[in-house]
Amino acid sequence: MAVQAAHRTAEAAPTGKPLAASRAIQELGLKRSEFDLAVLLGHIRTSVDSDGGHRRVAREEVDRLRAADPRLETLRERVRTVGTTEGSQLMGISPVRFGKLARAGYITPVKFYLNRYRAVVWLYLAEELTEFADGHPALLTGRSPQKMRAVLDAREDRRARNWRSRRLSLLTRQTEDPWEQAAIMSSVLDPVQLAEVVDDPYERAYLTKLRPGLVERHGESPAAREAMDRLVLADDPDEILWQRVSLALCLDEAREHRPAPRPETRRPLPATAPACAPAPETSRGLRAWLRRRGREEPRGL
Repeated sequence: MAVQAAHRTAEAAPTGKPLAASRAIQELGLKRSEFDLAVLLGHIRTSVDSDGGHRRVAREEVDRLRAADPRLETLRERVRTVGTTEGSQLMGISPVRFGKLARAGYITPVKFYLNRYRAVVWLYLAEELTEFADGHPALLTGRSPQKMRAVLDAREDRRARNWRSRRLSLLTRQTEDPWEQAAIMSSVLDPVQLAEVVDDPYERAYLTKLRPGLVERHGESPAAREAMDRLVLADDPDEILWQRVSLALCLDEAREHRPAPRPETRRPLPATAPACAPAPETSRGLRAWLRRRGREEPRGL
């Protein structure tokens, strides 16, 4: 009966017109968090509306999803997230072993939230944890491998770093515009790092305008926003270097695609105006250096 009612709703809705996210969520019977994660992971195809501000879902995409799985149970399972306790149970290991694997970077969180004490709670895709357990049984028991012990002995915690890398990769897949991709890459660099890579103030302003938020913010307290800001910014020297390299390369492509917008000149300069000084070579030299470093020191996550 529920499936028949859903089909009647689809028939009553106008065809051909893309659906707003709220309407698509209603017709698919998903939670907002499930829908957002499914879109981010590419399980639900979307398009950007004419003003570039909202994502919409084609009627054909809704029909495709429901035809493949009327109750969307498979989709829900693909976006199901779990924390440490449930994740360790899925993998058949202790929470302590699970924490070691996560901190050493063997499993990557897909999202997080702050609990009532403003502590970070990392969430993982249940599907990925099951696949990891099936594919790497030797890492689940016994003595940890040397590479894993080295990371843990150094008191490294790669969860935030790997989450940022994954988030950037997923967001850049949602756009083909080089400037938007550069803006996404710039979002994990602090203002000082950004200014060193992008010395043109108009380009920095354009990147800031296009930059998406890496996390959803819904009225958090100042303390919570500060905690989130710390998680968003790259903080490891190798990670910072890698993101600077990535941004520099994205900028090269964006500049070839189109220049960043600048204020229009209201009147021409007088003929007697002195010639402009040559543009500084700082950013160009920096980008060349970053490319060399990037080739010499690739970062593995």
